[in-house]
Amino acid sequence: MTLTGEPEAQRSRAQHSATLLARVPDQLYINGQWVNGTGEPFMVTDPATGQVLKQIQNASVADGARALDAAVAAADAWAATPARVRAEVLRRAFDLLQERRKDFATLMTLEMGKPIAEANGEVTYGGEFLRWFSEEAVRISGRYGATPEGTGTMVVTQRPVGPCYLITPWNFPLAMATRKIAPALAAGCTVVVKPAELTPLTTLLFVQLLADAGVPAGVVNVITTTQSQAVSAPIIADPRLRKLSFTGSTGVGRTLITQAARNVLRTSMELGGNAPFLVLADADLEQAVTGAMLAKFRNTGQACTAANRFIVHASIAAEFGRRLTERVNALVSGPGTDPTVNFGPLVSEAAVDNVAALVQDALARGATLLTGGIRPDGPGSFYAPTVLMGVAADSSLVREEIFGPVVGIQTFVTDEEAIQMANDTEYGLIGYAFTTDITRGHRMIDSIDTGMMGLNTGLVSNAAAPFGGVKQSGLGREGGLEGINEYLSTKYTLIPSS
Repeated sequence: MTLTGEPEAQRSRAQHSATLLARVPDQLYINGQWVNGTGEPFMVTDPATGQVLKQIQNASVADGARALDAAVAAADAWAATPARVRAEVLRRAFDLLQERRKDFATLMTLEMGKPIAEANGEVTYGGEFLRWFSEEAVRISGRYGATPEGTGTMVVTQRPVGPCYLITPWNFPLAMATRKIAPALAAGCTVVVKPAELTPLTTLLFVQLLADAGVPAGVVNVITTTQSQAVSAPIIADPRLRKLSFTGSTGVGRTLITQAARNVLRTSMELGGNAPFLVLADADLEQAVTGAMLAKFRNTGQACTAANRFIVHASIAAEFGRRLTERVNALVSGPGTDPTVNFGPLVSEAAVDNVAALVQDALARGATLLTGGIRPDGPGSFYAPTVLMGVAADSSLVREEIFGPVVGIQTFVTDEEAIQMANDTEYGLIGYAFTTDITRGHRMIDSIDTGMMGLNTGLVSNAAAPFGGVKQSGLGREGGLEGINEYLSTKYTLIPSS
């Protein structure tokens, strides 16, 4: 897992990384100022090497309170800021992100491990939320009309819900920040952002970009901390907070919903997934294999939208497994800053341990290993991309979210059986289905119980589309026309006829 390419190119990449890390802020951002935290500073490491990237400030409970104070103090002025002004600030942020895309892509690769090509893709995807919601800011509207009885006039207006607390995950450190921050700012809300402990650097660099784009002091505040539960609880309990948005595990989401219930907070929860990937008997196999590579191995399988259960018709399962294994064996593993690499590390050794345990459980229950299933020698938290055939229904690999580069293939005979297998989970974030029969495809869309669906594709995310799930996969939607409504409250006024 050594860097490849010409020595001069290697040195250039290393120099850019070093210069970039020196420029990334290492403090909390509160009320428009970079300030020290009162907790013990902590280290951010590179999962590809295990080496420390940067030491940053650690927020305490008191620092969280200061951040909320700043968001509350700025709330009225930002809510009163004309929508066109808010839109232009977000558009400037979009433009600045395009200018600085190399920095953001490199930083995400360093702190999260994803290959640089995927990191560049995330800059594009994350940027689209800034552009989309800059356009939506000026389209917030209401209704005006007579009551059905003719006794008065109804006026329906939309207003910002108020100060928001946004908790982002480690796997898409830019896109998850923009997907939450952009609609909040477009709606006229102020925010406190808490990025994940493992990948906070991208958010710190992004909030500097927002300041450069003209976001006023107090409108966006960022607290980095190793004490997430302790710092978050009093913020959520504060009656001045009016909105909580979280992306992460279902277990943590349930706890946060319980805490938010005390003050009846508006909540958006994008939680765990256990995505079924159905390959029906008439599927185009090459298309299905290409979709599987996207749906499973993008971000090293560390995505809530990653295909988790591969449900393949018995007549084509062996050939599907063979073709997929061939493609998997062609992946190039190593540090993501190397442009020849297309498969990076997992985010931590704990993640490797979890994936390895799931694979061993599946093998113990009768699965056949087609490729992978090992930890490669060398530094970093790597796990070989893995394909398993004949995974038993009671395997942990089937019941739990994998969050790693493992394909577990099960088989079915009838479409009814496939649908039953797909829906046999408490989760319902996304599903995938491959078929060349459009009628059959529509049946899959109607029958599979998820908030999102990919038909003959392994990649569905788009800033213009509503992102979210059903059942234990969460509530609310991010992105699309629906995304800004999560940050708006509706007010109805009746004006009686004279």
